[in-house]
Amino acid sequence: MKDRSNPPRHGSPAKSSEARDRLFAAPLSKIEAFRFDAQVAAVFDDMIDRSVPGYRTIVAAIGLLAGEIAQPDGYCYDLGCSLGAASFAMAHEITAPGCRIIAVDNAWPMLVRLRERLRILAGPTPVQPVCADLRHVPIRNASLVVLNFTLQFIPPTERLELLQAVHEGLRPGGGLILSEKIALEDPRQQAIFTDLHHAFKRAQGYSELEISQKRAALENVLIPETLATHRGRLKASGFSSSEVWFQYFNFVSLVAFK
Repeated sequence: MKDRSNPPRHGSPAKSSEARDRLFAAPLSKIEAFRFDAQVAAVFDDMIDRSVPGYRTIVAAIGLLAGEIAQPDGYCYDLGCSLGAASFAMAHEITAPGCRIIAVDNAWPMLVRLRERLRILAGPTPVQPVCADLRHVPIRNASLVVLNFTLQFIPPTERLELLQAVHEGLRPGGGLILSEKIALEDPRQQAIFTDLHHAFKRAQGYSELEISQKRAALENVLIPETLATHRGRLKASGFSSSEVWFQYFNFVSLVAFK
């Protein structure tokens, strides 16, 4: 167990002064499929904070989990890192010597902003940004892999293969943190959780138009699955155990071990 008698600073970087998300505030004649382009990168901090219940709590806890799981002289992968919130949280919590964080995203606008932040937010553990399709990045000598609301954007037919590659690249005892928006098996509960999520977004200042248009943009792009499906796939990928450590409405995070 990690010695916390003199704990280091933890948690994600403070929320930056990025622009407020107004991308769907005006009526759109045609709603395009959601993309992580320069417009999204410019408002991403605000967008995800106001869209994902408990997001900052999840990010901070990923740092704490990394501090417990990371092994000396190994890699920690943040796959689909966006602006690097999970990477920075890990960088400030990992104390195992010789570790390096590999932050992977295929959206160049995200990586540009991540590189800018590295100049002022870097922690004791180095972060290496990589612009690539995470499905083509070899996982090797890894003690921890993070998929923080990333797998849901991968085609369902390719998710098992990705998790198998993650499992193969993990050291014995290594871990995976998987955060996802999930679907509910009971239609009644699905309806309630959807309503609660929309209520959360309204409380964050989003209008009904913004909620509706963004939902349409994400349709067929973000494809949620049930918790049972996720746990079954983790088992099929070779993980010996998986547990839910966080849930807020239909947003869940699990930790699984090799």
